[in-house]
Amino acid sequence: MFAALKRELRKSSSLGASFFRVAATQTGMAADTDIQVLDLLDLTGEASAGQLAELMGMTSGAIAKVLNRLEASGLVQRERDKSDGRRVIVRLAQGQEALDKVRAILASLEEMWDEAVSSYDEEELALLLAFLQRSNTLARQKLAELQAVAPDKGNIFSAPLADLSRGRLVVVSAGLRLVLRTEEGLTDLYQARFEGAVPNVTVQDGVVTIRYPRRFLMLTGEQRQAVITLNRTIPWHITVQSGGSDIIAELGDLELASCEIGGVGSRIHVELPVPSGMIPVRLGGGGAEIVVRRPAGVAVQAHLKGWGSACAFDGQTHFGNNLWLQSAGFEPTAPCYYSIEVVSSGSQVTITSH
Repeated sequence: MFAALKRELRKSSSLGASFFRVAATQTGMAADTDIQVLDLLDLTGEASAGQLAELMGMTSGAIAKVLNRLEASGLVQRERDKSDGRRVIVRLAQGQEALDKVRAILASLEEMWDEAVSSYDEEELALLLAFLQRSNTLARQKLAELQAVAPDKGNIFSAPLADLSRGRLVVVSAGLRLVLRTEEGLTDLYQARFEGAVPNVTVQDGVVTIRYPRRFLMLTGEQRQAVITLNRTIPWHITVQSGGSDIIAELGDLELASCEIGGVGSRIHVELPVPSGMIPVRLGGGGAEIVVRRPAGVAVQAHLKGWGSACAFDGQTHFGNNLWLQSAGFEPTAPCYYSIEVVSSGSQVTITSH
């Protein structure tokens, strides 16, 4: 009985997709995805572009193309969210004949459902409703998981930005060349391209976790590289633990909330953006080469912990086991500055501006 139920559910999903294709043909739509978006908006009243991308299982770029077509046809309207300018709100346009045709076709589907459930009593309908609500909730969760971790043939991972207001990146590895950067026009939460062994990637509630299994960490002679591009429209917390690695963080255009990078024997080069508050930066790793560059004129306070390390701070070299250093004119009451903590022994540390 259970196997038969699952088969019928799969048939229902396939027939639903076929229904949207037929509706697209009869209304002259470019694709069945256009009909599905209109149906979602008819059900919800309005949705953000990110929410539509998530519900449709599409990338931000792909949903933008659908919305461009629908807006050009006068079927939808887009506007910036007044409370959050980063969000684009989409609504159905009113008074369009083509939209009335779409609604008429969708209404015929509801008539079919009316006939299908006409013989059930209230208790049976309540059971069906509970099943469908639970099924839809699980389907949305599974769809989000597939969107978050499924790469294309070029080993590129991404996830939709949706309505996230902040992000967190966590990378755990060793022996890796890691590049963190931003890119103008990126509409996804992040994109990552990998060479060599592909790590485990998960995304949940804006937290992107990239973790190489221990069996990969023991391999020698394999060139591994990860290039991770972060969406610059939201603040990010960044945590990287990667020993024996070459880590380049080009964060000049990012809204950085915090940064923690560590790895024994690693080369760590960080380019910081203009801060929007007191931003903590924590770096470490014995025997590491650490270089931090900040925009000219940005104040910084640095605390160096560890023995046998040398620090070149704004052109002056310092030695010591527990050093507190400040940039010229630094004021602890200033609204925006970097608080840098370096926990390392036997390392060469450079903190400068550019």
